[in-house]
Amino acid sequence: MKALRARSAGARTAGHARAAQRPATDPRAGEAGTLAFLAELSQALAVSLDLRQTLSETVTRVVDFMQVEAASLFLLDPATLVLDCRICIGPVDITGVRLAVGQGIVGSAVAENATQLVVDAADDPRVWRAADDSTGFVTHSLVCAPLRTAAGPIGVLEIVNRRDGTPFSAADAELLELVAAPAALAINSARMAASLLEQQRLKREFDLARRLQKSLLPHRRRDGFPVIGVNRPAHEISGDFYDHFELADGRIGFVVGDISGKGLDAALLMVRAASLLRWAGKDGIEPAAWLSRANDELCETTQDGRFVCALVGYCDRAATRVRFAGAGFPPVIVQRGDAFDEYPSGGPPLGILPGVAFEQRELALAGGTFYAFSDGATDVRDAQGRPIGNAGVRALIARHAKESLEPRLRSLLADLKQLRLVDDTTLLLVEAPRAEQPERLVDLRVPARAESLRELRGAVRAALDALGVEPRLRDKLVLAVDEACANIIRHGYGQSCDGDIELCLARNGTTLAFELRDTAPCADPAALRPKPLGEMRCGGFGIALIDEVMDDWRVEPLAGRRGNRLVMHKRIEDIAGEANEA
Repeated sequence: MKALRARSAGARTAGHARAAQRPATDPRAGEAGTLAFLAELSQALAVSLDLRQTLSETVTRVVDFMQVEAASLFLLDPATLVLDCRICIGPVDITGVRLAVGQGIVGSAVAENATQLVVDAADDPRVWRAADDSTGFVTHSLVCAPLRTAAGPIGVLEIVNRRDGTPFSAADAELLELVAAPAALAINSARMAASLLEQQRLKREFDLARRLQKSLLPHRRRDGFPVIGVNRPAHEISGDFYDHFELADGRIGFVVGDISGKGLDAALLMVRAASLLRWAGKDGIEPAAWLSRANDELCETTQDGRFVCALVGYCDRAATRVRFAGAGFPPVIVQRGDAFDEYPSGGPPLGILPGVAFEQRELALAGGTFYAFSDGATDVRDAQGRPIGNAGVRALIARHAKESLEPRLRSLLADLKQLRLVDDTTLLLVEAPRAEQPERLVDLRVPARAESLRELRGAVRAALDALGVEPRLRDKLVLAVDEACANIIRHGYGQSCDGDIELCLARNGTTLAFELRDTAPCADPAALRPKPLGEMRCGGFGIALIDEVMDDWRVEPLAGRRGNRLVMHKRIEDIAGEANEA
């Protein structure tokens, strides 16, 4: 230790002797040399957005240019207000040393956001001496310049001991401050680039998780299937899921689940839990045993304290009886007419305690509806910010009880969305199949005048938006209806415009039916034939557009030879509100 101190002191003495012999070509000797160095440093730092390369490049060039024994660069962690030495060049490696803001000369530079010059370190009590005491290196003089940004300092650039042995001067401090400016800009840019890359990586992972989750949700069945579900994420990725599948004996199995926590980890557990519950239920075992099997598996493989709330069960194809079991899931609601019954879950969530025995129930629906929902449905907030609870969910169910199954599910979800969703929301309904009745979306009568077309367009657009029809197709359908109405006004009623136009828009499954009625003189359907768009010179665009957009259409004279009926159909495969898309 004494030998090291002696060598350091000897080097300092020799340095004083060399100071008088400093060559005239010393880059610090002239302003031109300083400007050239700053330009070269800025250009070098602009080449890479890699943070470590930027830090190393900065410190290496500063050591060579300013002819110092050691230099280091500290970066500030804004969360902990601790300065971490990221790069160090010199006889003593202090990489990894951490100093609080305000500690030592380095900490003072950040605390005051000002360059710190120490001419004689032996006389300055602020100097941090731990490295000197442990290594034998002697700090004689030092300069610390904060790395300034618009948001405040992000670190410190420090130089220690000139090689010629003379102490640092105000000119040296000013020069280091100039050097710190492009270094701070480059470091900030590298950090922003790294943050952007991390965001892009997370976005790719979230997108992959969303696609994977979506692929696990079952497709909507339209063959009188008694089970329908919907999942609405509160954020980018849902921790809820549902599933249904058919067994060889004719029964239908169903699952609803809710994963604890948020984010990508919860999403991955959701994928695993959904697959596990489907696998465990495919054997057709009793719901209680189904949950026990899944629970024991999750207890073995889930180590981070997460758990799964779930409800599983079976129903027959006619939905006359339901057998189910729950694990930490909200109570099931069964509605029969104006009566509501609640059936609480009989066991803890999955993945906490192995060997748990779950309770199961069997119910006769007797024409009623079985509602299972995650706690996102009961946790939605009303105008006063209060959760609606089970009572609020029952009120929503009662409001839409007379609607058929699919429109009712969409209406329930729409009402929940109008409140404030604070958690992922999943609904699953079991109900005996009913005969499909067309759902009337628009019923409107307006005067056959050009100024009425705006109201017609608005009504059609709003109805298609409510269904979630893709915007480009929505606009084509609105335009087709608009052209049809314009033709009725122009060619049907003519100059008199004495009459009305009735519009009815209905949905039957995946097919939209547009019906327009008027009381104008009957048209000749044989004369209404579209021409190819390229052959039209004047007129006929409306019919050609209708023929292009719609799957089929026809014009029929009304009874009594007064009035016409135009019917247009469009099949839409992907309408928002379907079980696996809403």
